[in-house]
Amino acid sequence: MLVAFSIAPTTTDDPDGSVAASVAEAVRIVRESGLPNETNAMFTNLEGEWDEVMGVIKQCVDAVAAVSPRVGLVLKADIRPGYTGQLTAKVERIEQELSGD
Repeated sequence: MLVAFSIAPTTTDDPDGSVAASVAEAVRIVRESGLPNETNAMFTNLEGEWDEVMGVIKQCVDAVAAVSPRVGLVLKADIRPGYTGQLTAKVERIEQELSGD
């Protein structure tokens, strides 16, 4: 399965409203999981089996909840049993279509 998720505390002690420190902790958890992942400006994408992906996301929620009484989580999943390597393969298929190959 592929999951795109965004997580953030709903409160911050940073005077400019930045959530970078708590989001960085969540990204650290994702990267240390060993699962295929990528982070962009809006979401972190994660690939793996249901239980392992959801376990990592729960760890991220717990880490952000440790610094905020409320956590916002946006999650989108592509559940396609039997397929792996889709984190890059989906993009490669689009690039092939764009190049006309």
